[in-house]
Amino acid sequence: MTQFENFVPQLTADGSFTFISQEFGESFHSHFGAKQESFCKFVVPTQLAQSATRPVLRLLDICYGLGYNTAAALETIWAVNPHCYVELIGLELNPSVPQAAIAHHLLDHWNYEYTDILNELAFQYHVQTDHLQAKLLIGDARSSIAQVYQSGFQADAIFLDPFSPPQCPHLWTTEFIQKVAQCLHAEGLLATYSCAVAVRTALLAAGLEIASTPPVVGKRSPGTVAGYQKYHLFPPLSQEEQEHLLTRAAIPYRDPQLNDPAHVIVMRRQQEQQACSLEPTSRWRKRWLLAKGHNHSSS
Repeated sequence: MTQFENFVPQLTADGSFTFISQEFGESFHSHFGAKQESFCKFVVPTQLAQSATRPVLRLLDICYGLGYNTAAALETIWAVNPHCYVELIGLELNPSVPQAAIAHHLLDHWNYEYTDILNELAFQYHVQTDHLQAKLLIGDARSSIAQVYQSGFQADAIFLDPFSPPQCPHLWTTEFIQKVAQCLHAEGLLATYSCAVAVRTALLAAGLEIASTPPVVGKRSPGTVAGYQKYHLFPPLSQEEQEHLLTRAAIPYRDPQLNDPAHVIVMRRQQEQQACSLEPTSRWRKRWLLAKGHNHSSS
């Protein structure tokens, strides 16, 4: 158990557990509920319950982590259609994370019936059953995504779940998201917990349509869903969200060769923000706070 001592289970509000990453200084999930987040931010927005009627579904889980998003996806798909054949690729930097989740029995709290599959995936990096072909690619996702694309994999659902943009900017850049979008099927959907406008700008630059997903219980901020076709998506962005895309905050992270360290990517963006003529984000925020205050007082 010694190799997993760095991973101490943290209870979240829905009764499920998460870990805190020492490397990134952040929790792997919202303290409002780790399990809830997997369903609300990833499985529901990518409409897996609706598409589970198909004979085959392909999933790409970026930043596999504890395996919760994959777990929630498999549970949802097979509850609708036990015969659906799932092809899954997970990208993960640190194999100790999914292994620690298994070692600490974190999925036992879900009453989860597919733990054996996730166990095999975490330790062997590959699973083949009658209804599943899954593999975990270990390493920097910027390199792994090229492998996924070259293999011709076209995902029906992509879960984009890195740590926050300030902590893990290299997995939110226009260049990385462009590669991710190339692995999305024409009718597929990508979901992320982030509503950061720098992320939304990168999704738009990759040719995707975007919409907000409802906030997780307890949180104010929405997530984002993206796809090549507008008709499936949630309600369009509000006027406030559209104007946010025109502020300095919307300048995306860039990583031209897909190999820069995080501090270089952050600094590049800061320099671009300082040199640009876009509206300061503070001014946008103030304007909308005033507008909301006015509406509130007049209603």
